[in-house]
Amino acid sequence: MNKNLLKKLSIHSAREGIGHQREMRALVSRRWDGRRVETAAGADVHFPSKGQARAVIVVCAFPSLELIDSSIYEGPCTFPYIPGLLSFREIPPLVEAWKGLKKQPDLVLCDGHGIAHPRGLGLASHLGLLLEIPTIGCAKSPLYGTFELPSPEKGSRSPIRDRNGLTIGTVLRSRDGTRPLYVSVGHMIDLRRAVNTVLASTPRFRIPEPLRAAHRLAGS
Repeated sequence: MNKNLLKKLSIHSAREGIGHQREMRALVSRRWDGRRVETAAGADVHFPSKGQARAVIVVCAFPSLELIDSSIYEGPCTFPYIPGLLSFREIPPLVEAWKGLKKQPDLVLCDGHGIAHPRGLGLASHLGLLLEIPTIGCAKSPLYGTFELPSPEKGSRSPIRDRNGLTIGTVLRSRDGTRPLYVSVGHMIDLRRAVNTVLASTPRFRIPEPLRAAHRLAGS
């Protein structure tokens, strides 16, 4: 875990958070480090009441997607919801949940965006930098960039582009005829592998199995 970035989670204003994001985006790696993926985690946070967070990390075998570990943290959350600064609200409880895992997974799927973010540093990228692990942004709705919707068949996709026309993510149809997912690089992974991982994790449902399992535990 990157202790220097951990210290930067404690911010006192939106302006301070935006400054940290602009500094950290240069640290994001869009390259795969060659590791063998035998486990994939899903990370999700629920806020059952004002000032309280319930963070869950679920680890599944990959590619079988069998549940093998999980960790839940419940505690206070003091940072408010501010669009574009979600990571400063959700990462502190996720870090506590991470500490409860028996074994570190090979990669993490996040219910949020990676580099497909106005400042290039969404939840998945921020978490990947802090944990020093490959992460994938897998969001249910768009946040930033322009795109066209892909055809309705599973596996259909179209690029998400920033204001300069650079590809920063993929709109992916994970099930026939369902609403698409918005996949982007978090950290230490390339976009092709991120998309293929999401597809391999959706054999039956629209949402990847590790994220579905984490969501069930976080919202229960």
